[in-house]
Amino acid sequence: MSADTMIPTVLRIFALFFCFAITGCPASKKSASVPQKYHPAAGDFLFQSLAHGPLIDAIEGSSGSPFSHCGIVKQSGGKWVVIQAIGPVKETPLSEWIAQGRDNAFVAYRLRAPLAEKIPAILAAAEKYEGRPYDIHYDLDDAKIYCSELLWKATRDATGVKLGKIQKLGELKWQPYEEVIRYIENGALPLGREMITPRSVTEDSRLSEIFRYRM
Repeated sequence: MSADTMIPTVLRIFALFFCFAITGCPASKKSASVPQKYHPAAGDFLFQSLAHGPLIDAIEGSSGSPFSHCGIVKQSGGKWVVIQAIGPVKETPLSEWIAQGRDNAFVAYRLRAPLAEKIPAILAAAEKYEGRPYDIHYDLDDAKIYCSELLWKATRDATGVKLGKIQKLGELKWQPYEEVIRYIENGALPLGREMITPRSVTEDSRLSEIFRYRM
């Protein structure tokens, strides 16, 4: 196989792996019980670790964090759901969202005042991104959206507050994952690309950890 045909092939493998790792088989959706000690509230930011694989390991390893995915809790039709960028940005029942993670583990954070007063606006801002495709290149444009970008942009759009710290790829621990990055980027290494990681969002002092399960 030539280099020209190998990169698209590997990209398809990554895409398929990512799809199955984060959504499971479409014919058999998984669900998990919501821990009794976790009392969801609208606007909770949830973080989890997805199934191991080249892309997920690169996300977690390069950011030095167990978090590779996140979403925002809301209530819909009397049930708790999570708005997440996973495939397209969409709403997923909380029990199914928990089941996506390794060992059903997750951590919940809650916005502190005065941001907490803006939660309805933040949720409305997140809903406007529903249907946008997933951004495997982790760019901050609006055409495609990745998970922590959704949380960051929803908060920014609704309040003007930019949670966490924008970092360039070159500032992360990218070196062990150079091969994965180059496959995704068709051979390029965009060290100057700016992004927001799940870890960076959790480290913002305007968020408070309120629940931790198996992490």
